[in-house]
Amino acid sequence: MKRGLLIILGILIAIAIMISVAPTLIEDPGYILISTGDVILESTVVAMFIRLIILFIVLSLLLKLLKGGINFSFAAWNKVAFASRRRALRDLNKGIAAYVLGDYKQAEHLLAKSADASSLEHIAYLVAADAAQKQSLKPNTEHYLTLLEKSSDTLKAAGLEAILIKIKLLIGQQNYQQAREVIDQHHKHIGHDARLLSLEIELSLIEKRFDYVIKQLSAAKKQKTITSTTITQWQNIAFYGAFNQQIAQHDNNALTQYWQQLPRKTKQVDVIVLAYCQVLAENNIHQPLAKILLPVIKKGADIKLLKAIRSLPITQADDLISAAQKHLHNDPHNALWLSLVAHFAVFSQQWPLAEKAFNTLVNLEGTPYDNVDLLAFSEVLEHQNQLEKANQVLRKIHT
Repeated sequence: MKRGLLIILGILIAIAIMISVAPTLIEDPGYILISTGDVILESTVVAMFIRLIILFIVLSLLLKLLKGGINFSFAAWNKVAFASRRRALRDLNKGIAAYVLGDYKQAEHLLAKSADASSLEHIAYLVAADAAQKQSLKPNTEHYLTLLEKSSDTLKAAGLEAILIKIKLLIGQQNYQQAREVIDQHHKHIGHDARLLSLEIELSLIEKRFDYVIKQLSAAKKQKTITSTTITQWQNIAFYGAFNQQIAQHDNNALTQYWQQLPRKTKQVDVIVLAYCQVLAENNIHQPLAKILLPVIKKGADIKLLKAIRSLPITQADDLISAAQKHLHNDPHNALWLSLVAHFAVFSQQWPLAEKAFNTLVNLEGTPYDNVDLLAFSEVLEHQNQLEKANQVLRKIHT
C-alpha cells in the first residue's frame, strides 16, 4: 500500500516538473543522440523524459504483479505438497481420540493409515498394535510390531513410554525372546523407572528366573508407584516357584535348607509362609509342614494366616486338629476354631467330626462362615450321602 502511494506521488512530482519546464522545453526541446554499434537513437529531451516515466511505471507494475504471482504460486504449492501430511496428522489425532474412547477398531484403522505420512509412525504403529491386541487380533498386532522393527526404536527417538508399550505388546503376544532383547537394550533404566522394573519382574517370572525376581523385590518395594498388592502377588509367584525349583532340581532336603537360609524377616511374611506350606503340602512333606503350622495355630494370633491354612492341600492333620481343639475347648462357640477343626477333619477324612463342627458353625448367630466353609461342608455331606442337605448348603453360596 505504501509503495503504491509512493509510485503515485512520484508520478505527480514528475508531471509537476514537466509542467514547470514545459514552456522552456517547447521553445528549446533539446536533442538527444544515442549510438551503440549500428543502432542510433534520436529524440528530443521531452520525448525521452516521457518515455522514461512510462518505462518506470510499467516496470513498477510488472514487478508488483510478478511478486504477487510468486507468493500465490508458493502458497498453492505448499498447500498441495503438504496436504497428505495434514490429512495424516488429522487421522492420527482422530485415531488417538478413538483409542481413548475405546473404539479400538476405528483407532487401529486410522492410526495404521496415518503412520507413514504423519512423521510419527513409531507411536502410530505402537497404539495401532495395542488397539489390535485389545480386539484379540493377534496377526494384526504382529504385523504392526514387524513394521516397528523397520522404524527407529531407540530411547532418544521414541521415548521411554514408547519402549514400555512395545515391551508390553511383545509380552502380550508371548514373544518373550524379543521382549527380553528390548528390555536388555534399556537395562540401565530399570533402576530409575518403576514401570520398566515392573516389566522386568513380570517377564522374569514368565522366564522362571525366580531367584532373580526375589532379589529385585527389594528394589520394587522402594518404588512408591508399585502397590503392596502387586508386591504380594510377585512374592507369592516368585517364592512358590523358587521352592518348587528346589525340589525339581534337587530334593526335599534342598527345599528345607533353602527355607532355613532365608532371612528371618522374610520367613515372617504370610504370603511367603503360605507359598512354602503350599509346596510342602503338595509334595506330602509332613514334618516340616507341621513344624511351620503348629506354632501358628498354638499362638492363634494371625487370623489372616489361619484362615488361609484352610485352603492348603494337607493330607495329614491329626496334630493340627488337636492344637485347634484346645482353643475350642476354651471357647466352644468360636467361629474361627470351629472352622479350622472342621477343615482339618476334612483333611484327615474324619467326616463325622467335620460335620459336627460345621453344623455348630453354621448355626451360630449371624454369618460367621464364608464360601470356603460352605463348599467344604457340602463335600462332607456328600461323602456321607446326605445329598439333599449338601445341595441346601450349596444354595447358601448364591443367596
